[in-house]
Amino acid sequence: MKQLVLAFVAPLALAACVAGEPAAVADEDTCGAAALEHLVGQPQSVLDGMTFPDGTRILPPGAPMTMDFRPDRLNIFIGEDGLIERLQCV
Repeated sequence: MKQLVLAFVAPLALAACVAGEPAAVADEDTCGAAALEHLVGQPQSVLDGMTFPDGTRILPPGAPMTMDFRPDRLNIFIGEDGLIERLQCV
């Protein structure tokens, strides 16, 4: 009887180990960075009068940041020279 139960339970347990569908890859511009690309090369001070979506991060050189992936979050990287270096959705 134990063998019969095991014969039915084992395939179910193995089926639970099957990998699911792969995670969706985020579009490159899920945070609106493309619309702000004209800011690259501008001084950080141009950001002062602007509003950004919740979660936007303005990151000076060496700034600590979490490494969690959020494709809807805009990151604005500032270079050593105080100019906007790049915009990225992560």
